[in-house]
Amino acid sequence: MKALSSFNPFGIILGRHISEKVSTLEGLAAADSNRCLQKFQKNKYVFQVACRANKIDIARAVEEIYKEQGVRVDSVNTLCVKKKPVRRGRGGKRGHKAKYKKAIVTLKEGDAIHV
Repeated sequence: MKALSSFNPFGIILGRHISEKVSTLEGLAAADSNRCLQKFQKNKYVFQVACRANKIDIARAVEEIYKEQGVRVDSVNTLCVKKKPVRRGRGGKRGHKAKYKKAIVTLKEGDAIHV
């Protein structure tokens, strides 16, 4: 996969991905009740990113966008969500939800993104 030629952090990071599963993942950083949750003690944030972006571009973009907060990226995991078929309207017109790419960004110990 070819890297993006011009580095624009806001062209790579399209926005935060918000869902119930993501809220639970971000909340696990503060969980002290269960020993099994110790591997989730690092701060993890999920972003929707450009489909052509690679992990290095995503890490640089997150550090650039949150530079004032001194955020350092530890690791980036990516996954591509496939397009899903949907039916709309009375006649059952067929279409699809667009595909997109998600990035789960793990920050270094002690770093956090304050929104």
